[in-house]
Amino acid sequence: MKGTAGNHPQKEIKEFVRKRYGEIARTRRSCCGSSTRAHADAALSMGYSEEDLRNVPEASNMGLGCGNPTALASLKEGETVLDLGSGSGFDVFLAAKRVGPSGEVIGIDMTEEMVLKAKASASKYRYKNVEFRLGEIENLPIEDNSIDVIISNCVINLSPDKEKVFQEAYRVLKTGGRIMISDLVTEGELPESIRKSFDAWAGCVAGALEKNQYLTAIKRAGFKNVKIVSERTFSECCSQAQIKSVQVEAYKRTGRTKT
Repeated sequence: MKGTAGNHPQKEIKEFVRKRYGEIARTRRSCCGSSTRAHADAALSMGYSEEDLRNVPEASNMGLGCGNPTALASLKEGETVLDLGSGSGFDVFLAAKRVGPSGEVIGIDMTEEMVLKAKASASKYRYKNVEFRLGEIENLPIEDNSIDVIISNCVINLSPDKEKVFQEAYRVLKTGGRIMISDLVTEGELPESIRKSFDAWAGCVAGALEKNQYLTAIKRAGFKNVKIVSERTFSECCSQAQIKSVQVEAYKRTGRTKT
């Protein structure tokens, strides 16, 4: 998906998505509503626990996402974690607790309002092991071979160049490093009218790849042991396609390893 996506130039899609999520950061109004309870209910429906909600700044829960990648990432003390599309920092703050003071969690997001909101929460609650950087997931401001674990929650589907995202993820991971991604994919072909809709792009639908295409893109970037850890129907998009929420695990390996 290079050059254009749904007949729209990539730049136009990114700008629309950036503005939409900037507005969400300013108003706290997402698809689930704007109240704290609505955001909490949305998070619980994605697999987070009440304890998770108590362990993060309230302002970081925007009711966004389609899964709980931190729950399955098996994070360990001292690891360096990268969150692709970290938004207001919800998963970053959860991961920070799991890797402890000897670990580090870096959040990357292309929306300045989200990054500022996350930084404000980190400062207010005195997190010492988190960092938020403004940047695009297709061009990560991260050194080669420096990350132990990459997580991401319903963000890669927003990118019009997913192959570049996975190539960048592979570049910054250490050998033996892993990804645990929650994202939306399709089973069946989306109608062209949806693929062309900017609102559907920002709503995490129009950019969703067919499930096998998604897994193939990860493998083509060099990842091994690519597998879906869990899967559920997210929505019945239309008569031709279903939107699935999947959690995908993969590793950066060397040598001869099964794919």
